[in-house]
Amino acid sequence: MYQNMPANIRITEVGPRDGFQNVKTFIPTEDKIAIIEGLIESGLTTLEITSFVSPKAIPQMADAAKICDAILTKYDGKIQASALVPNFRGAQLALEAGIREATCVISVTEAHNKANVNRTHEESLQELIKMKEGLPDLKMRVDLATVFACPFDGWVQPEAVADLVARIKGVGIDKIVLCDTIGVATPDRVYALSQHILNRFPDMDFSLHLHDTRGVGLANMIAGMQAGMTSFETSVGGLGGCPFAPGAAGNTATEDVVNLLTDMGVKTGVDLTKLLSVVKLVREKVDADLSSHMAKAKIYDCL
Repeated sequence: MYQNMPANIRITEVGPRDGFQNVKTFIPTEDKIAIIEGLIESGLTTLEITSFVSPKAIPQMADAAKICDAILTKYDGKIQASALVPNFRGAQLALEAGIREATCVISVTEAHNKANVNRTHEESLQELIKMKEGLPDLKMRVDLATVFACPFDGWVQPEAVADLVARIKGVGIDKIVLCDTIGVATPDRVYALSQHILNRFPDMDFSLHLHDTRGVGLANMIAGMQAGMTSFETSVGGLGGCPFAPGAAGNTATEDVVNLLTDMGVKTGVDLTKLLSVVKLVREKVDADLSSHMAKAKIYDCL
């Protein structure tokens, strides 16, 4: 096995939320459900299935409650399903729909946090506290945006990320996703940040969310694994990704990750053949270009 690689990793599939929300043409609810079911049947058991945001802001997510009802009823106790929430009201709706883990987004740089969610760090932290205290049955996690670079402030240092992680930990959150928001991370930066964070907060649950904007998503993932990361967010077909790089590749594709790691002997728990069938379904039902390599590659029987 490649040096310092884990025996297995956890993949969180974010296509049904992060991927779908960027698609302008509304995806019929039954098609979303069929895609999510296919992802689950391929072996993916941790998924971000929707977002409880204003339908006026993101019409694609208007059927969030219907998605939750269909998926959680069928797969109750078999999967870990989460949803993105922008505020306390969104968190309430998620809880009412059966979601037990919700995601909030906070940017490392104050400038991006203001641009993205129109809050200061202090206001974002207070909203987290409000959700934790007001909705004790809902587990909260934080997607930490701009951990490598900010479109307004430039490169971000690991110390700045760690300082905000410490503040988030202070309000009782122990699960954080480190996000390459604008897709400019490099393997050396991924390795350095991962080591810094894991060493400083060994008792917290961290994941990496890496984009393939510049074609280095898989290389960055390997660097993170070598630094000790074992949990990653990916998106079927490579859907979603950086809003600041129109036309560029999006999130690192789930099927590309599964293909690479399977050949390297790292267990993902995902059946690649079944997953590629879902990719085909996405191509047929979703009005978006798929950026993944496996979605375009010819698969030979001899392999």
